[in-house]
Amino acid sequence: MQDMIKRLEKLLGQIQAAQKFLNLADDERVINSMEESLQDPQSWNNHEDAAAVSKKIIVLKKRIDSWNLLEKETEQLLELAKLQDKSMEKDLKETYDKLENQFNKRQFELKLAGPYDKNSAILSIHAGTGGTDAQDWAEMLMRMYLRYCEQTGYTTDILNYSKGEEAGIKSAVIEVSGQFAYGRLKSEYGVHRLVRQSPFNAKHLRQTSFALIEVLPEAEGPTEIEIDSGDLKIDVFRSSGHGGQSVNTTDSAVRLTHLPTGLVVTCQDEKSQLKNKQKAMKVLKARLLALMIEQHKSKISELKVANLKAEWGSQIRSYVLHPYSLVKDHRTNYETAKVDQVLGGDLEPLIEAYLGLHIGEK
Repeated sequence: MQDMIKRLEKLLGQIQAAQKFLNLADDERVINSMEESLQDPQSWNNHEDAAAVSKKIIVLKKRIDSWNLLEKETEQLLELAKLQDKSMEKDLKETYDKLENQFNKRQFELKLAGPYDKNSAILSIHAGTGGTDAQDWAEMLMRMYLRYCEQTGYTTDILNYSKGEEAGIKSAVIEVSGQFAYGRLKSEYGVHRLVRQSPFNAKHLRQTSFALIEVLPEAEGPTEIEIDSGDLKIDVFRSSGHGGQSVNTTDSAVRLTHLPTGLVVTCQDEKSQLKNKQKAMKVLKARLLALMIEQHKSKISELKVANLKAEWGSQIRSYVLHPYSLVKDHRTNYETAKVDQVLGGDLEPLIEAYLGLHIGEK
């Protein structure tokens, strides 16, 4: 029984240390501040922003409550163990194993303690060097991420989609909703390289293709990113997308240009011009937030935009289908021959390797 007491004391200490590391007390202060803001009737003039604040409150409360419950249950089990009742030993061990398993499953949060890691994400895919093969590769990556999100329990919404001339896609923008979506997917930011026998030429020659993956934290709440209306140029035009009946007969597509940075966002998948504008604004805010994080700036006016090209020499990960099978991440040196599983959405080992390296650098 003394051994069980020591193990419970250690587990309780680990749980409390994790709560402190995750700054859950700061989350509670954020909740109080947001709840106070919602008390103001004017905050509901913009229902979409108010709903976003309410959603964030629910997510933060759920996270805090789950950690508090784990701590409370461990404390209660420790008190029972101190009673030294031998008849309870089996039950104590079973309950301890469950609590320890819960803690181990939640330890990934310790690797996702960045200020925006808890946020949902905007994931963009852009075909790079490689012509039709690159556009096909971009579509393969889109399927991979959609499958990963489905397996992880995240919901997805395709905000924009541009088909290739012969096959694949030129680009796609996907909203990934769920807690820690950005923290998990940020490892995917960069150029992805594919080596295979091309299905698009008669001789099936070996072809190298590139695609750029951009992962942005979604701005949550109206005050996280505020854009001056005078800094926006808004163009509307006839959609060429796949939005359904009548999509090509009205000026429903929207292009937003952020004049200070030159960032351009287009959305044309919805029939409604208003919905396209809302989606484009969501992506623009995410791009600005990502730039502010990357450049350590507190003001939008201080940002500078640099373009990363999807071409030779800039890849973060290679996927080789011929003459052998291998996926290798060039940042972590993690590699696996299970290419089909990775392309089927099994990204967790690659993500874990990246997060482990990230913690090591800290």
